[in-house]
Amino acid sequence: MTLTGKMLIGGEAIAGSRETIRAIDPATNKPLEPGYPGGSGEHVDQACALAWAAFDQYRETSLAIRAEFLETIANEIESLGDELVERAVAETGLPRARIQGERGRTCGQLRTFARTVRAGEWLDVRVDTALPERQPLPRADLRQRQVPLGPVAVFGASNFPLAFSVAGGDTASALAAGCPVIVKAHGAHPGTSELVGGAVARAVTKCGLPKGVFSLLFGSGREVGIALVSDPRIKAVGFTGSHSGGIALCQAAQARPEPIPVYAEMSSINPVFLFPAALQARAEALAQGFVASLTQGAGQFCTNPGLVIARQGADLDRFLGVAAEHVRQSPAQTMLTPGIFDAYQAGVGSLAKHPLTQAVAAGLSAEGPNQCQAHLFVTQARDFLSDQALLTEIFGAASLIVQCADDEEVRQVAEHLEGQLTATLQLDEPDLQNARALLPTLERKAGRLLVNGWPTGVEVCDAMVHGGPFPATSDARSTSVGTAAILRFLRPVCYQDFPDSLLPAALQQSNPFHLRRLLDGQREV
Repeated sequence: MTLTGKMLIGGEAIAGSRETIRAIDPATNKPLEPGYPGGSGEHVDQACALAWAAFDQYRETSLAIRAEFLETIANEIESLGDELVERAVAETGLPRARIQGERGRTCGQLRTFARTVRAGEWLDVRVDTALPERQPLPRADLRQRQVPLGPVAVFGASNFPLAFSVAGGDTASALAAGCPVIVKAHGAHPGTSELVGGAVARAVTKCGLPKGVFSLLFGSGREVGIALVSDPRIKAVGFTGSHSGGIALCQAAQARPEPIPVYAEMSSINPVFLFPAALQARAEALAQGFVASLTQGAGQFCTNPGLVIARQGADLDRFLGVAAEHVRQSPAQTMLTPGIFDAYQAGVGSLAKHPLTQAVAAGLSAEGPNQCQAHLFVTQARDFLSDQALLTEIFGAASLIVQCADDEEVRQVAEHLEGQLTATLQLDEPDLQNARALLPTLERKAGRLLVNGWPTGVEVCDAMVHGGPFPATSDARSTSVGTAAILRFLRPVCYQDFPDSLLPAALQQSNPFHLRRLLDGQREV
């Protein structure tokens, strides 16, 4: 496929009219062709009009057709072959194996949502049949199902050019729910976005769906993004990115005459708690696992372990010594964009100059542009508790070790934390009592709690939660990964005393979708 540098609005390739976006190969700092002129408010209006026109038809497609659509998108992405992999590598600096793995995850989650759609449990059908003889008042026939909110705006992420981008989790879950999607591509990988956008558009055509089910826009500033969130035809937003970007979208969404939900993933430092018995028994192995997680992908994961909390003493000293040595041996890695690299350097520089922290180790020197050296810092719990600046996320392979005098300081540090995507507990049998005491605090602070693992690596499955209290996300009640992500784009509707022929299929007496309904208070088998 030849890249065109154009947007896709309802499947039609349209050239933008605003400032041109040009991807940069971060490994060489060289620009990549073609350029992508940004969209305007008029392009947003056109995409939103098409999405709104498509909504009522698309939301009532059968479960089989919608599932087939999601599977067709996956097939079309896979059919792009090496062209997609090579372009994504060039635009991100990520290794080929990482992009291949991410492509597999992207297609896998599309197929997982296809399975979810077919099962239909997300419709959450509840039926309370009429009780005309009930005294003192009869009961009407009441039937409830979940319906899609409407067109959804999705913002592609910088660090996952496939899995959290054009056909990533937000798009897959919104389409699964029955919502048309308009994607604003991330400016760091426009070519990758065009390739995947073309795959989605071809799937729309092959499945005979309304053309407004999907559109892809580009934009260098905030014009397109704010216009999308402000358009009255957009009913929800999915976003993965910076804290400032997420807050700007939330404010725009709340300023509308009709406020809408914004599901924004924004910031997390993912604390790791090292309990005493575990630290005593396996300090060296813990240090090795920690550094492997910290440096994976140059630390460019929202679940990167940016904070380690433990009681001070000889065992923590052993951990620090081994971790420092592994960091010093860590090769520098190319970061996603020059801008991300500059932000990382600024964050590390700020922490290095901070009077309450001490630099412990730095990785091997860079041999090319935009290469991240891993960094390890240490501070005392009393100092960490005194300065909010030490809670700031550094996006990259940098972590801060917090040394606590006793269990009470560990508890104070946990209470001091902001909302997180994850919290990890490294423990052995003798640590269970201490861990149990800390657990209620961590349940209030994080969306996913791990024991004896590392937070990097997010499984796409039914039980996964990738979310957490603010500022990890803008809405702690939801997840952006896993099949429960579909619930973000649904709302309940109750139908009272409808004739069976007028009811939607999911609520009809014959139960044509063979759903496990809640019927008169009992779950059907």
